Amino acid sequence: MYSLSTCWNSQRHTDGRAMLQEIAALGFEHAELSHGIRVSLVPGILDAVDAGEIRISTLHNFCPLPMGVNHAAPNVYQFTATDPRERESALKQTFKTLDFAVRVKARLVVLHMGSLAAMKPRGAFLGLFGPEDFTDTLLDMIAAKQHETPKFQKLLADAVEQQEQHKARPMELTAAALRQIATRAAELGLQLGIENREALEEVPLDSEMAGFLKEFPSATVRYWHDTGHAQIKEHLGFLHHVTHLKSLADRLGGIHIHDVEFPGRDHREPGTGAVDFAALKPFVRPEHIKVFEFGPGLKVEELKRGVAHVKKAWGP
Repeated sequence: MYSLSTCWNSQRHTDGRAMLQEIAALGFEHAELSHGIRVSLVPGILDAVDAGEIRISTLHNFCPLPMGVNHAAPNVYQFTATDPRERESALKQTFKTLDFAVRVKARLVVLHMGSLAAMKPRGAFLGLFGPEDFTDTLLDMIAAKQHETPKFQKLLADAVEQQEQHKARPMELTAAALRQIATRAAELGLQLGIENREALEEVPLDSEMAGFLKEFPSATVRYWHDTGHAQIKEHLGFLHHVTHLKSLADRLGGIHIHDVEFPGRDHREPGTGAVDFAALKPFVRPEHIKVFEFGPGLKVEELKRGVAHVKKAWGP
């Protein structure tokens, strides 16, 4: 099953049916409803699905977006928040996503599980680990060819230390939330995909993903592999992409497919970046859900070339 995520075109449409018809016109029989689906798009989505114009492979939490949120916001509420009201909102919106998944006959819901909110570089001005901290700083240094400097190595060591220091409580909260979500998903006949993330503060940590998943029934809770995120983590020195996917292949439910312009610009056309799709082929099976997750700036001809590149490597 190959599918195309609406993250490529949702922001260009005011009618959900037209959004999905554009994807179907490109030859896709399936689409993923991503985390940029505004409530106003829902009626058209239901019309397209009910008319059999396209099938929905997956939803990416939160979908549709919470009322009042009009841009892609998968982390607007976090299961690891210190505020219990935010954690409750995260659960409430996730349960709404599960119900919507049933309505559109999707098979799986992709989840972000939270972050180590207390992480920050030593001496950082920001009170919380934010978008300008470890991950982006390290990637900027790699791009500037400073990855062999003592400063880079120190910052990398600090990142690992901060991960270890702050992971316990967020992981407890994440596991508690997932137990509730998994119970509900099983009742509805849905699977959940726990996505690997590109930012160093997000959980589960890559090194602990396999152990984390063992706590949950494999029939319901699967690993969701993002090729771009894994490649960025390889560039940062935190994992080896192929080895990481191999270690989790027995729990793999699906894949977000996109390429990475070195070192960290992702959601690019496959075949133009650093991801070796042919090397990943041994771990990709026909039953896996394969979703092309392209940035909105990708042109149609680039999209088509990228799809062809992956299908040549993995099969039609």
